[in-house]
Amino acid sequence: MAVANQAGPAARTYGNWRRPTSPGLWQLGALGTGLLLFFMITEILLMATAGLVPALVGALIGGVAFLVLTVKDRHRRSIAQRVTARVAFRRHRKRGHNLYRSGPLGQLPWGSFQMPGLAAPSRLSEWTDSYGRKFALVHVPSTGDYTVVFSTEPDGASLVDAEQVDSWVANWGAWLANLANEPGAIAAAVTVETAPDTGTRLRREVEAHVDPDAPLVAQAMLREVVDSYPEGSATVKAWVSVTFSAAVRAGARKRTPEEMGRDLASRLPALSQSLHATGAGGARPVTAAELCEVVRVAYDPTAARLLDAARAAGEAPALSWDQVGPAAAEEHYDHYRHDSAVSVTWAMSSAPRGEVYSSVLRDLLAPHRDVDRKRVTLLYRPLSAARAAHIVEQDRRAADFRATASARPSARAQIDQRAAHQAAEEEARGAGLVNFGLVVTATVTSSDRLPDARAAIDNLSAAARVLLRPVYGSQGSAFAAALPIGLVLPRHLRVPAEIRESL
Repeated sequence: MAVANQAGPAARTYGNWRRPTSPGLWQLGALGTGLLLFFMITEILLMATAGLVPALVGALIGGVAFLVLTVKDRHRRSIAQRVTARVAFRRHRKRGHNLYRSGPLGQLPWGSFQMPGLAAPSRLSEWTDSYGRKFALVHVPSTGDYTVVFSTEPDGASLVDAEQVDSWVANWGAWLANLANEPGAIAAAVTVETAPDTGTRLRREVEAHVDPDAPLVAQAMLREVVDSYPEGSATVKAWVSVTFSAAVRAGARKRTPEEMGRDLASRLPALSQSLHATGAGGARPVTAAELCEVVRVAYDPTAARLLDAARAAGEAPALSWDQVGPAAAEEHYDHYRHDSAVSVTWAMSSAPRGEVYSSVLRDLLAPHRDVDRKRVTLLYRPLSAARAAHIVEQDRRAADFRATASARPSARAQIDQRAAHQAAEEEARGAGLVNFGLVVTATVTSSDRLPDARAAIDNLSAAARVLLRPVYGSQGSAFAAALPIGLVLPRHLRVPAEIRESL
C-alpha cells in the first residue's frame, strides 16, 4: 500500500520593516547630498577667485570634513558621531557628573535615594480604575509624559500550534495599530526580565500546603526539592508600559496628574483586556508598591532576596518612589556600576534583515547562565495616520529615486524599491506604522564576569539576527530607558527631529 507524503503548511515569516530614508546621491541622504553640493560650489568659487593652490587646500580640508560626516560604520555611526560621543563623555566625567551618591550621606540635600539621570524628576502616584484595581501612574514633568504599567503572564510558544502563534502576532499588530488611535498615546514598551529564582516563593507554597500527617519520606523529599530546586532555576517576568502625553494634541493645555488619573481610570480595562488576545496572558495594572520593587531590584539585585523574605513572612515591603534609586552609581564609557551590580546596555542598530520566524527572539529572551539578570525591552512609538501616510510616500519616492538614478540599479536598490511600494500599499489599506527599537541590559554581580556577559549577549544577538551596539557614553540613560517606567528617549533629546531623520 502506497502512502502519499502530504506537505504541511509552510511556516509563516515576518519582516518588511524599513528604516525611513531621504533621497540623495550614493546613499548620502538629503543632508549629505546638500553638503556635497555646497562643497562643490564653494570649490568652484574659490578656484575662480583665489586660484588653484587655495582651491586644492580647500578641497583637502573639505574632503576630510565630508568623509568625517558621511562615512559610517556598520552601526550607521559616522566618525563625527563617535568622536563627539567620546569627547562629551570625557567632559561629563571630568566634571564628576558620572558619579552619583544619594541617601543621608550623599550629595542630595533631601537625603533620599532618588533615581539618577533622566528618571530623577519622575513622580509616582496611585489611582483606581473602573474595575476597582489600583494602578501606578509615573509622571515625568520635564516632558509632560504619564505612564501606566501592566504586569503580564505570557503563555509562551511551547506546544502551541502555529495557527495560534499567527493569531497572537496578528492581534499584537492590531493592538499596536489601535494604540495610534488612543488619545494622547505616544509610546509603548514591552520588558521581559529573567533573573535567578531565590526559592522563597516555592518554599512558602510548599510549607502552606504540606500535610503534617504525611509520610516522613514524602516530607523529606519535599524539603529536598525546596532546597535544591532554586539552584540553576530562573524566573521570567514581563511588563507592558504605555506612555501618554499630558496634551492630547499639539498646543493643547497640559493636563494635571489628577486629570490624567481620572481619564486613564476609565481606559485601562479596555487596554488590559485587549492585551489578553496577544498572548500576554492575564494582564493587570501594576500598583505603586510593585513598581517600586521592580525599580529597586533593578538597581540593587541583592534586594530581591530581602523583599521575597519579607513577603514570605507576611510583611508588605514599605517602599516609596524616592527610596528606589541606588545609594551609589558610577557611569563608565562602556558599562554602568550601581550598588551591588554592574550592567552593560546595548541598543539595536539594525533589525534582522530579510524574513524571520516568530521565534527569532526566543534565545535572546531566555535565561542565560552567564548573565545574572537580563532585561530585554522592545520600544514602540506609534505614528498617527496622517504622519504615517507622509512617511511612507516620502520613503517610496526616495526608493524610486535611488532605483532610477542609475542605468543599471543594484539588486539591493530594486528590492528596496519593491519593499517601499509594499509598505505604502499596506498603509493605504489601513495598516499602522510604528517606530520600534530594542534595548538589552545584562547585569552581573561582579565586574570580573563582564567579559562573559558581553560574549553571551553577542552570541544571543547573532542567533536573533539583531545587530546590537553598546550605548557608549550613555550607559546610565540607557539603563533607565530599559526599565518599565516609560522613559521616551527621543523626547529628551535636544537635536530637532528633522535633523535626526535626515541623518
